[in-house]
Amino acid sequence: MALKDLKAEIDGLKQDLGLSNDVLAGALKVDARTIERWRTGVSFPQHEGRARLDAFLTVRAHALDTFNTAEAARTWMHTNNRYLGGMTPENAAQAGRLDRVEAALTALDAGLFI
Repeated sequence: MALKDLKAEIDGLKQDLGLSNDVLAGALKVDARTIERWRTGVSFPQHEGRARLDAFLTVRAHALDTFNTAEAARTWMHTNNRYLGGMTPENAAQAGRLDRVEAALTALDAGLFI
């Protein structure tokens, strides 16, 4: 992935889902400064970091598809969710549980927990 694309993907995650560097860092299991190094091209995500970033990009695409607007996806990310045991999807992501966030979106798409 080119630097321009990587910066755009990270910025898209932050903007579309209303996430901070700290939340991204928790979800990607890296230091918050690492996110900025990726954005500026000082370093690039390797193996596990790349896989986690790809997983988060998949969650972002799923959320935008489910909710049709970034504003609605942001609202969902910051709202307590019964499927996630009362956590917000943002909190679940920060705890490294992107699989649970993806599962919550899938459940919502299936008409559960509406």
